[in-house]
Amino acid sequence: GTLLGGSRACVQMAAAAWGSGFLNALLHTANTFSIPLCQSNAVGQFFCEIPQILKLSCSQSCLREVGVVVVSVGLFFACFMFIVLSYVQIFTVVLRIPSEQGRHKAFSMCLPHLAVDSLFISSAIFAYLKPSSLSSPSLDLVVAVLYAVVH
Repeated sequence: GTLLGGSRACVQMAAAAWGSGFLNALLHTANTFSIPLCQSNAVGQFFCEIPQILKLSCSQSCLREVGVVVVSVGLFFACFMFIVLSYVQIFTVVLRIPSEQGRHKAFSMCLPHLAVDSLFISSAIFAYLKPSSLSSPSLDLVVAVLYAVVH
């Protein structure tokens, strides 16, 4: 019973992650391809990132982008809360392990994953939510590279 329930939960979590990622990508792609460009189509980055493409737009597509961003933030928040709750459950179980060696082994497996999650989330937040006053081509490039490498 437990293994089957665990397998089913794992499949459901994978399906939710893939589904939300696909929905987010689909919304951003559809919105991006519907924006008319009035400047050149050369993006000042090494890959097409949404904020860079929006800078080339000649229409006021702000309202559409706000809608897409609201959906993305909702998906991000739901995933973030799921990750936090998962770590709370993991740490609760790990702290119940009777041996010091067992707890150390479990934490040594969990903490690197937590560090990667934290780096990914913080780089995504900085890449997409930094104020435009902090924006410069060189900083945007560094953030884009960091986000692409971590992602």
